[in-house]
Amino acid sequence: MIPLLRCAMLAALTLLLMPIVASAAEEDHASIGRDLPLASVIPFAALLGSIAILPLAAPHWWEHNRNKFVVSAVLGAPLAIYLAAAYGHEGILQLEHAGVEYASFIALLGSLFVISGGIYVQGSLSGTPILNTTILAMGGLMASIVGTTGASMLLIRPLLRANTSRQRKAHIVVFFIFLVSNCGGLLTPLGDPPLFLGFLKGVPFEWTFQLWPEWLMVNGLLLVTFNLWDQAVFNKEERERAGSQLEQVQRHEPIALVGMHNFLFLAAIVATVYASGQGMGNDGEPWPPIVQAGAMALVALASYFSTATSIHTRNHFGFGPIIEVAVLFAGIFVTMVPALAILNAWGQGERDVLGLAFGMAEPWQFFWATGALSSFLDNAPTYLTFAATASGLEGVSTDGRYLAAFLDTGPKAHELLAAISCGAVFMGANTYIGNGPNFMVKAIAEHGGVRMPGFFGYMAYSIGILIPIFIAVTLVFFRG
Repeated sequence: MIPLLRCAMLAALTLLLMPIVASAAEEDHASIGRDLPLASVIPFAALLGSIAILPLAAPHWWEHNRNKFVVSAVLGAPLAIYLAAAYGHEGILQLEHAGVEYASFIALLGSLFVISGGIYVQGSLSGTPILNTTILAMGGLMASIVGTTGASMLLIRPLLRANTSRQRKAHIVVFFIFLVSNCGGLLTPLGDPPLFLGFLKGVPFEWTFQLWPEWLMVNGLLLVTFNLWDQAVFNKEERERAGSQLEQVQRHEPIALVGMHNFLFLAAIVATVYASGQGMGNDGEPWPPIVQAGAMALVALASYFSTATSIHTRNHFGFGPIIEVAVLFAGIFVTMVPALAILNAWGQGERDVLGLAFGMAEPWQFFWATGALSSFLDNAPTYLTFAATASGLEGVSTDGRYLAAFLDTGPKAHELLAAISCGAVFMGANTYIGNGPNFMVKAIAEHGGVRMPGFFGYMAYSIGILIPIFIAVTLVFFRG
């Protein structure tokens, strides 16, 4: 109960602060990005370096969440003080805006994490290549309906149990992150946080449906690649290990779902996201962040306390993975403030970067620029930054639900927003920090005994597998 109490206290403090934060963050304020020195991005780079290097250099020290908190605090707190002291009200507003986004981010991820932890797939599946491919395909479809986080948390534990007898399974989890935690969530605003923010800024709910060709191409290529890869690994194990591995993985008990009442709570979260974006009950205006996050917190608490302890035990449910995400992303959200502000000012033509002016105008440029930054910055604010920049190219001011007005300017706007949407969603898979579920899946897999690749090892997968696919997507859809 202690971890739960700590999480509840943190959530309560966040919710208490959110009315102040939200009201301040919504005020109009000039961008500080034109004045910030490039050196202000050093803490962010240092945090990324810590996430990449410390698991290799000091694995036992890094495995404790309190030490991750120390690193986040040491790099984030001085920067926050600098922004507040050097830029006054504008710096504070930038920090408060990041706080609102962080609170909403953690509320959504945390609630889905808790609810999915109360659903247990009883029995076992067969960890064969065709079954693994089927699970990934199902996850890719579910990601657009219940979100990449919801689909990831529902399916990662059954997938791990299905492959318990397999020796080499890190690649299975990596492809799971590619497909379920990222690329599958392109078709609706519920699928991934960037698209949800676009929905709040005026993109029609059904607009993302038209991205199905890009979705189909990327996920189809990933599924084919995974099936061939997993079959090769499985065949190698069959040759190297004594006995029939096929017979071993096919031994399973009948499948049944326990804790099915949690699907109602999962539906409640999806309904909350949709209703808050549509402004239901609030005269068409998006719900205040405290209302949305508070509703999610209440649903998560109802799920947790209505779920039998035996289900959590059998699921090996614990708060460690979500605490790890919360701690690391607290530092990420603070330290990325200068990077995003500089990027935004650069895109609006208010400054140069290393002597270079912003010069993007074509869909392929927005696809790769959004994707590259979404790989290391959070993909949601990166999406908004480039959406605002593209709107500026068409003479649309970034007031209220401005993306609706942007799309009304004509086909070029649709092409640019499609490129930005695909870049943000797809390339969030390039690194562990590109999207929130990535770290959660990694933590759950490691807790289950899977030896996952480090930061750079994971990027070797993404460079070798994802980048060629994204090049093909560029040639087919975004040549301009």
